[in-house]
Amino acid sequence: MHGGCLCGDVRYEAIGDAVFLGNCHCRDCQRTSGGAFTPAIFMPEDSVKISGEAKYYESIADSSKKVSRGFCPKCGSQLFAKSERYLGLIGLRAGTLDDPSLFNPSVDIFTSSEAHWDFMNPDLPKFQREPS
Repeated sequence: MHGGCLCGDVRYEAIGDAVFLGNCHCRDCQRTSGGAFTPAIFMPEDSVKISGEAKYYESIADSSKKVSRGFCPKCGSQLFAKSERYLGLIGLRAGTLDDPSLFNPSVDIFTSSEAHWDFMNPDLPKFQREPS
């Protein structure tokens, strides 16, 4: 998988199989995406090669763990997420893929925060928070 930001200054290549593909409906993901959810692909961090320099913003999630979200400092596109809860994994934002058809979510998480105006795929399993 290849992808990058809007201006092209930050690019990535991910090799191998994803650990998790899903839509996160938590309030933090809604705020950072500006939408109803964030479509995310979590990969082993060592399988993702990043070129260019992303900046990271760190916050505390509902889990009380730190989350760092990586974005392009020039165009502002959010590209990555890293969490203390999932050490060794990096989340890629599906909308930043060169070929977004490669993203096939398998689950909706944090549906307890779902936006009332969003229509979720009824075929995907739903979790009020995170699956155990």
